[in-house]
Amino acid sequence: MWTYINGGITMTTVPADQKTPGSNLKALMTHERWIEVARIAVTGLIALLFWQGLVGIEILWVAIAIGLYPLVKTGVADLVRERKVGTEIFVTVATLVAVFGGEALAGAVLMVIILIAEFIAELNTDRARASIKSLIGSVPQTALLRTLEGEQSVPVSALKLGDIVLVRTGEKIPVDGRVLSGQGAVNEATITGESVPKDKAMGSQVFAGTVVESGALDVLVEQLGDDTTFSRIIALVENAEAEQAPVQKLADKVAGWLIPVVFLFLIGVYLITQDVRTIVTLLIFTSPAELGLATPLVMIAAIARAARSGILIKGGIYLESLAKVDVMVFDKTGTLTANLPEVVQVLCVNPEIDEATLLRLAAAADRRSAHPLAKAVVQAATKKIPAISEPASFEQLEGRGVRATVEGYALLVGNAALLRENGVEVTAAGSDADGRTPVHVAVNDQFAGIIFIADTLRPGAKAALSHLKASGVQRTVMLTGDNAATAKAIADQLGIDEVRSDLMPQDKVKAIAEFQSRGYRVAMVGDGVNDAPALARADVGIAMGGGGTQAALEAADIALMTDDLAKIAAARAIARKAYRTVQENLLVGVGVVHVLGISAALLGWIGPIQAAIIHLGPDILVFLNSVKLLKVRISGT
Repeated sequence: MWTYINGGITMTTVPADQKTPGSNLKALMTHERWIEVARIAVTGLIALLFWQGLVGIEILWVAIAIGLYPLVKTGVADLVRERKVGTEIFVTVATLVAVFGGEALAGAVLMVIILIAEFIAELNTDRARASIKSLIGSVPQTALLRTLEGEQSVPVSALKLGDIVLVRTGEKIPVDGRVLSGQGAVNEATITGESVPKDKAMGSQVFAGTVVESGALDVLVEQLGDDTTFSRIIALVENAEAEQAPVQKLADKVAGWLIPVVFLFLIGVYLITQDVRTIVTLLIFTSPAELGLATPLVMIAAIARAARSGILIKGGIYLESLAKVDVMVFDKTGTLTANLPEVVQVLCVNPEIDEATLLRLAAAADRRSAHPLAKAVVQAATKKIPAISEPASFEQLEGRGVRATVEGYALLVGNAALLRENGVEVTAAGSDADGRTPVHVAVNDQFAGIIFIADTLRPGAKAALSHLKASGVQRTVMLTGDNAATAKAIADQLGIDEVRSDLMPQDKVKAIAEFQSRGYRVAMVGDGVNDAPALARADVGIAMGGGGTQAALEAADIALMTDDLAKIAAARAIARKAYRTVQENLLVGVGVVHVLGISAALLGWIGPIQAAIIHLGPDILVFLNSVKLLKVRISGT
């Protein structure tokens, strides 16, 4: 559970059987808040007694002073330290104008109602922050440590790297680590946003804050406390609140220059009407305070909603930028493709050697190579052939392939240049024009055939790109260091608008800068490490597969905790929904209500007390409209 105490957010774990609907509210009701409740109650009671003629005007003035004290203290502090005029100053001015204008009772009632409204708004905002943060989850505070003497329950803070902890069915994993023994299914929704449990066995990586849904695991402790992936996610969500969106900065600027305009307007109205009640009423509706509520809560809710879906957004500024992006740039390998090459065709040119033999000999030659293409050949052969021979001799030829002796045969396995350099004539076309990479094989200095290999598309890539186009992305672009033919083949399958191939990292940066110079807002999607320069240059950098990798979390503005391109479309949907919500807050929650209120005040339809009651409207509208982001259906989340 998250609690908001004296302006800071702290996390505590509450057992499930001890949680009650009011527990969060009790934590928010601090000593200072109870004092505020008492102050409001006393001021309201004295105003009521004065209205009934039971106390004198002097007592009412004292009550008003007691009520105004914290407002004046906070308002002056904000004015001096931050040069900010907030609700406190406006309420103070409105109350004093009412008192000195002979409307002391109206001023007292106005102050009480405004104090109640602001108290409820502040409490609800803090409660929303606490409940929003709690969506992400928590980690246990104790762990079952395995020792030579047996198992013992210890505080997580007492664990050390290299310790072994036991986690059983229904329990949360307290650390990041690897499974030493045992099997089980783990729900990693708090990290990846995926609700389907993942099977874990010896060697599997596990994360703090995830739940063992079945089985039991002995976990080797590799990361603790603030170093765990879960803690880094929490830190990102907390820090994201400080990164203001441009629309939020604009609202703050508007509030700054609006204040002197408002006071000039009120002076003008008073000179014309000489009506103190009208001025007090207008003071309520011309307060720019709601401008400060229109954006922050939306951003908090949107960032938490994204985190719950395995999408880490580092601030409101990136939410707004993503909502406005019109060009999406993708790296190819590891982003649009799964970076898992596989054999797609075996072409034999020597009638004495069939496909099975060619694949078997090539796999035996390649089995000691770490090259991705060699691994693809070995993997394909393993599926068809029970046992692959060990090469009698082996030599890795950098940039060419391998030379090996297998079952008495002299083998060359690699590109066409390798064969030609060794006097082997390549008679069959080994073109990769269709996007496949050819691996040439020679047996005893005779060309034997070609094994064609292609990278596999990432599952759901085409659908994700279609969703992005439907969301308003004008152009999709692939930037890759791969050759033109292979890049074009992938792009054609996915329906990508533009392809730029044979690029170095600096070339990708130049390409993004070129789009930006043409007025486009650009998002770059890459692996978060190799594409770091391009991610930094783009308006929004999106890192794929950030789960467990500090580099990916730091390299980009948005990190996807799984290698799922659908998360990009989901992030875009959340960003657009959040931006629309901010616009609704500013237009309806602030604009319409305040314009109608000012109009009604100028026409004399309402007075200070009615205005104070109506003042609750914008706060409630903004609050409800903002927190709906936690519940409404958003595509892909």
